[in-house]
Amino acid sequence: MPLRDHFRPPSSKQASWEGFHAMWPTCIVQQLRNRLPSGFVAEPRVHLGTMTDEYEYEVRVFDVERERQLVAAIEFVSPANKDRPESRDAFVAKCAALLRKGVAVSVVDLVTVKRFNLYARLMALLGHPDPSMTAERPPTYAASCRWATKGTKARLEAWSHTLTLGEPLPTLPLWLAEALVVSLDLEESYERACHDLWIT
Repeated sequence: MPLRDHFRPPSSKQASWEGFHAMWPTCIVQQLRNRLPSGFVAEPRVHLGTMTDEYEYEVRVFDVERERQLVAAIEFVSPANKDRPESRDAFVAKCAALLRKGVAVSVVDLVTVKRFNLYARLMALLGHPDPSMTAERPPTYAASCRWATKGTKARLEAWSHTLTLGEPLPTLPLWLAEALVVSLDLEESYERACHDLWIT
């Protein structure tokens, strides 16, 4: 199913963007249930943002064998995250803090009503600008990144893709450990979320 604009008609008349953003993480968790290796679990999370009264949506992946250590986070950008400088700073700081703790971070941004690119801001903060995001800085995108250790040195590994209305969604790498990665098929989970909400 091609990407819809969930902030404008006709999709916004079929389901609110809040409803879709709440549904999609659940569909991703259902997908990951069949893809995660033994010893890993995924959970959807919905909580109030730190700077606004809007909800934030995410998926967290834990390593059960290591006392439920958080190993990956999928963060869904909301309009509030892109609205004001302090909101943007809070979102970027949260992602940077996760990366510094060794958590792989994926950012998915479908927000068409605000043009700020939080992933590009995150990469700039980390001192590793993504060449594909430095010129036009598309407002909708999907990206995954992590710090990887090679010998005694750590390097940032990143993968990004511009999201275009009317086009299919990509598959993201979801890193669980240094040499362990699974595929996060955004297209499959997106289609299921749209189907469950009757978005055509």
